[in-house]
Amino acid sequence: MKKKGFIFDLDGVIVDTAKYHFLAWKKLANSIGVDFTEHQNEQLKGVSRIESLKKILKWGDITLSEEDFNRLMADKNTNYLSYIDKMDESEILPDVIKVIQFLMDKKQPIALGSASKNSVEILNKVNLFSQFDVIVDGNAVTKAKPDPEVFLKAAEAIQIKPENCIVFEDSVAGIQAANKANMISIGIGESSVLNEADVVFSNFTEMSLDFLEKLLTTEKSQLKEI
Repeated sequence: MKKKGFIFDLDGVIVDTAKYHFLAWKKLANSIGVDFTEHQNEQLKGVSRIESLKKILKWGDITLSEEDFNRLMADKNTNYLSYIDKMDESEILPDVIKVIQFLMDKKQPIALGSASKNSVEILNKVNLFSQFDVIVDGNAVTKAKPDPEVFLKAAEAIQIKPENCIVFEDSVAGIQAANKANMISIGIGESSVLNEADVVFSNFTEMSLDFLEKLLTTEKSQLKEI
């Protein structure tokens, strides 16, 4: 069997840390007099911390010194870390472990490709760190999704060609990044939002082991047939 590479995003795919990002960003935005809605939060998914703060400042038409900008970024991360510090295995999204276990049984390389700079801590909190062969996160890349850098680095690290990699993503930017890297893009979420993905499931409970088995031998161009 030809080996494939499986690359998982973290937030919204393995665990739902998006709710903690929302709370931390809302606290930050409100502290500088900017309203912050769920809709705006959607626009920050898969986006780096620096770019996210720039968006919030733009929405509020606010200009900050570099010192204040850096302080706010640190404050946001401190608030976010206080939330994830309480995480445990119960926060793993449904059937993620089923999928990872299947791939481990098939001896397929598994990587993380995430914008998060706290991915190692989160994976340790939910007891999944040892299941990943490679972790490429916000500490290892300079370009945010939809740039494919994070996925290309992950593919290189697990020594699998990009066209033989499969990406699980919940954000539009992440799906675009996977497609730019010429990888199979599997959306986890709403098909109306992730319509650029090759295949979309609302969550991993909808993904059968038969589908995963077929992924091991299917090219991107053949996906519509399975």
